[in-house]
Amino acid sequence: QVQVVESGGGSVQAGGSLRLSCTVSGYTFTTNYWAWFRQAPGKEREGVASIVTSTSITYYADDVKGRFTISQDGAGNTMYLQMNSLKPEDAAMYYCAVRWVGSGGTWFDSAKYNHWGQGTQVTVSS
Repeated sequence: QVQVVESGGGSVQAGGSLRLSCTVSGYTFTTNYWAWFRQAPGKEREGVASIVTSTSITYYADDVKGRFTISQDGAGNTMYLQMNSLKPEDAAMYYCAVRWVGSGGTWFDSAKYNHWGQGTQVTVSS
């Protein structure tokens, strides 16, 4: 059984930093998209960043480029999202998701992901 668990959310002031972590267990594919999505109240879920586990190729949404960094550990079962220079508009519930690259589609297509964590809240005050 696949388990996806996020941690690291919290409250910061604008300009501050947070580091989110995501641990995946029970997943057997080796070439995967690991991704972070976020959803603010009243808004659709949107892709934030993704990493391809076998190549470490990374993708970012335009509004987080240069501020957020996605990475994975050497063992391949933990993913991180380092968030710097946080803005109030970054506040949302952040979700970790994983899927096999071979299932097609783009990294930010949330409908393609079949394993999700429960989410971790990020609050940014101005």
